[in-house]
Amino acid sequence: MQGEAVERVDPVVVEPSTARRLVRVAIWLGACAAALLLLRLLGVDLESWFRSLWDALTAVDPWDVALGLLFQTLETFLSGIAWLAILRAAYPRADVPALPVLTTYAVGVAGNDVLPASLGTLVMLVMLLAIVPGSTFPGLVGGQVVHKLFFVAAGAFVYLYLFLSVRGSFSLELGLIAEHPLFVILVGVLVAGGLAVLGKLFWHRLRGLWERAKQGGAILSDGRAYLLKVLLPEVGAWLSKLAVIGVFLAAYGIPVTFHTIMSIAGGNSLANLVSVTPGGAGVDQAVNSASLTHEDVERATALAYSAGQQLITTAWSVTLAIVLVAIAFGWAGGKRLVADSYVEAKARAPKRRSR
Repeated sequence: MQGEAVERVDPVVVEPSTARRLVRVAIWLGACAAALLLLRLLGVDLESWFRSLWDALTAVDPWDVALGLLFQTLETFLSGIAWLAILRAAYPRADVPALPVLTTYAVGVAGNDVLPASLGTLVMLVMLLAIVPGSTFPGLVGGQVVHKLFFVAAGAFVYLYLFLSVRGSFSLELGLIAEHPLFVILVGVLVAGGLAVLGKLFWHRLRGLWERAKQGGAILSDGRAYLLKVLLPEVGAWLSKLAVIGVFLAAYGIPVTFHTIMSIAGGNSLANLVSVTPGGAGVDQAVNSASLTHEDVERATALAYSAGQQLITTAWSVTLAIVLVAIAFGWAGGKRLVADSYVEAKARAPKRRSR
């Protein structure tokens, strides 16, 4: 119990000089360019990826790209603001800084775009553990649960809408339940019983974890604060996410309707749940293509839209994260923090999956 409570690394010192940070941004970008050149000399095929990105950028109106990325940036910052409110309520004495928290959230978004199995979220939690004094990993996981409450509800709304609006969805998606209801009930009872037995066996350990996890959800005790500081920004973030989909659909000449946007949002969510590829690559394209061809959109157009949006938004999320890390933590501090957090996240990932 005592060993688990001290789950943190040394906090990163934030340098005060904005001018020096901006210089380091330029140095960092130059170092990235040099690294890309080195990878090319070693035979790594980055050229094809950049060529695909360039093709995606030039295939649509630049103003559409800019508008889509504006909404994506707004989505990232609004979600980050909600995280900031959760952390400040959980650790009121820590004087949680705004820019580092927004930066870690941007790193998590970028990480989920380029790392498999949502490893970016775990990297974000480890980074927060380093920069929020007094925080514990269970407490941050509790905060993550609070942060996801609205998005889970929004996802449930999307799925419910699609089930109700598309004829045969229940029989298609829930065929096992319809054909074998007693079997499904029996499995549910066995799972619930197994969880109850495990909970009883490990209650003393779980109780300590629960107490620390509850601290992460402290903002729920203040309904007004949760509504104004968490729920409201998250609603804005979700609407911004839908706006990104709508803008890129229009950019590729695909009719923008509420049903089409819901189909893409639901498909992307499903792809992220079942995929172990970075950002759901490949699965996203398959699901989006199926959703759009069902709406009489040509398959080639549907694939071009899905691949183009993913390439452009991924490139932007990575760029935004790099710039923010350099500004918030400096060149050396940011590099060390992200690298150490990634190593720690990889070490924690098997433990999290085994629970």
